[in-house]
Amino acid sequence: MTRARLREIAPISLIIAFALILRLWRLNLPKGYIFDEVYYAKNANSLIRNGVELNAQGQAEFIVHPPLGKWLIGIGIKIFGNDEFGWRISAAVIGALSVVLIYLITKELFKSIFLSNIAAALMAFDGLALVMSRVALLDIFLMFFILLAFYFLIKNDLWLSGVAIGLAAATKWSAVFLIPFFIILTINYFEVEPVKWLKRAAQFIFLPSLIYLISWSGWIFTSGGWDRQSGSNVFTSLWKYHIAILDFHRSLAETHSYAANPWSWLILGRPTSFFYETPNNCGVSSCSQEILAIGTPILWWTGIFAIALTFGFFVAHRDRISTVILAGIAGTYLPWFLIQGRTTFYFYAISILPFLILALIYAFNWALKYGDYRKQIIVFLAVVALNFIYFLPILLGIEIPYSQWLSRMWLKSWI
Repeated sequence: MTRARLREIAPISLIIAFALILRLWRLNLPKGYIFDEVYYAKNANSLIRNGVELNAQGQAEFIVHPPLGKWLIGIGIKIFGNDEFGWRISAAVIGALSVVLIYLITKELFKSIFLSNIAAALMAFDGLALVMSRVALLDIFLMFFILLAFYFLIKNDLWLSGVAIGLAAATKWSAVFLIPFFIILTINYFEVEPVKWLKRAAQFIFLPSLIYLISWSGWIFTSGGWDRQSGSNVFTSLWKYHIAILDFHRSLAETHSYAANPWSWLILGRPTSFFYETPNNCGVSSCSQEILAIGTPILWWTGIFAIALTFGFFVAHRDRISTVILAGIAGTYLPWFLIQGRTTFYFYAISILPFLILALIYAFNWALKYGDYRKQIIVFLAVVALNFIYFLPILLGIEIPYSQWLSRMWLKSWI
């Protein structure tokens, strides 16, 4: 291996190793199910055992999300056992792979090893990305498949992009909102090209639909799933099931102490507490132990300005890079404003994070065209890293004195 090649791969290798170690360290803690693991980890264990989601009494459960994310959680359970490490390991691996993926996307868009490493490091230094990589929830898988779809789109591998967006939709329905943006990005509406339009429909509608249907194989090829026998055949039963799921999502407006309106997501208005305890015998009069799903504040708050800057350049130049970044932000963020009456949580914003980082990289790339600002960019990265390290105890659930926990509650709405 040449020195030049070694210098190229050494930084990203260290970043990936750092990200993976943090995701695996004490992954089995805290003990027990935290937040929605009580649903997804249990569903995943049932899927690998029965092919469908059954409760502890062996009765079919009404499930409101597609199966793929739970199948992935189930792989970890199958390999490592039905315990905390087993049901969280898949998310940890996918979270680390997301760091690799944003490196590759940045390299493809900006043709810069320096900026690619910066993008990967920013992903590794984000608190929300870390927390979502250490819990058995669906959203880290959703983010990964969305990123994968954009990676193939950028490389012009549109069939593979369609497969990836189908996998995303098979994890959570919110991925479907991105499909119109993929079509818009790959069709010239000023030219009438029926064959090309049909091809795009095949790539981004029919193929994802097939992938989505395959993800329901466990329910289709067994007989014990929810409403499995409700129709005249398996497909009418599946359709009725999906109508019930849609009704659930449309009517979900329950009060929750950590509900967060989409308007507050980018400014970290109401992060989600997944776990909180006040340990006894901690060495001081009062201690706190929390896992708070919150992005690294300096990264997110700076990212808001980067998004605005990217939008400004899009209006001025209509360049492809800003178009792709804004399509990612629009597809993962704007649809939530259409359903503000629904109960939503900040951690849904994990799918926005990669495009927020890419907006920052877009701004850095613009600055580098006018001068050598690498030192300033590295200083910014160092500040983000320090901010991330400062918040690590409440990202990893480490016991700290209550006074130290309170000092990290920068906004009252975080408590």
